[in-house]
Amino acid sequence: MTPPDQPRDEPATPPLRSDAERNRGRIVAAARTVFARDGIGASMASVAREAGVGIATMFRRFPTKAELVDAVFADRMAAYADAVTVALDDPDPWHGFVGYIESACAMQAADSGFADVLTMAFPTAKVLEKCRDDAYADMVELIARAKATGRLREDFDPSDLVLLHMANAGVVKATGSAAPDAWRRVIALLIQSLETPAKGELPPPAGHEALYQAMLRESSAEQSG
Repeated sequence: MTPPDQPRDEPATPPLRSDAERNRGRIVAAARTVFARDGIGASMASVAREAGVGIATMFRRFPTKAELVDAVFADRMAAYADAVTVALDDPDPWHGFVGYIESACAMQAADSGFADVLTMAFPTAKVLEKCRDDAYADMVELIARAKATGRLREDFDPSDLVLLHMANAGVVKATGSAAPDAWRRVIALLIQSLETPAKGELPPPAGHEALYQAMLRESSAEQSG
């Protein structure tokens, strides 16, 4: 028996918290790989296989795909928001605007998953959506400054950025490894079309709300696929 003046050993307990954290890290790392390769449409089961965990473990850590997307891409969305900040700090707003477009589209080209995320909305992915909202507000300011220089055409609408990213995501997916730099030519063509003097009038913009609804539908389709 243990003498009364000596403390008893604490009963051993399984390291559930460290195991859970290890599993979470494996799942996030696996999701980065799978989403970068296959896009957001990849199934949760494929992520579980890549991570070497059971599907039940997957859903204990991430009950929804939106929560997994949030964990995987919050840092990338933060980097995207940083690109907007860098653009705002540029003393030449037009140069900053062009630099932002090139940087953001390069991020899309480097990661198929992020190419998807940038054109979808995930209302329950709180961190990711806050970064997106903050970046959009800064972009509205940058667009106004670029227009004030006389370099950006007056009829460019902030919602056109969403269309631009949708177009780039489509090119990145269509060309893949066969023509990995094709997106650069497309973006150069688009940027040149945005600079004044404009060669003609544009049709009315779709608008932020309409495109947000399209992004919601797209994310829902990918998550159910």
